[in-house]
Amino acid sequence: MKVNRIVANIETKDTAQARRFYQDVLGLELLMDHGWIRTYGSNQPMTVQISFAQEGGSGTPVPDLSIEVDDADAALSAMQAAGFAIEYGPVDEPWGVRRFYVRDPFGKLVNILAHQ
Repeated sequence: MKVNRIVANIETKDTAQARRFYQDVLGLELLMDHGWIRTYGSNQPMTVQISFAQEGGSGTPVPDLSIEVDDADAALSAMQAAGFAIEYGPVDEPWGVRRFYVRDPFGKLVNILAHQ
């Protein structure tokens, strides 16, 4: 298993507020918009992204971090083997990811995902 990407998620009631600062001022592109979450970043080789969410999707809380891996099931097995409790999933979401939630040792809710 390897980590492909880590995305910070910032909870907000108004995801549109991010546009002025992150897109208009900083020049990041709107990479994803599901209404309840908008992700800004770059389609160039750099993998800079920041998300603003009203929820975590499928009615879940907004995670503190999203970590993309190449194999969500291998990551799940590794987390379980290490004794970390899974708080959501694993589940195949309708927007094309397989994911689960787990808390890191500092209490942060982490969304571990792989694109299908």
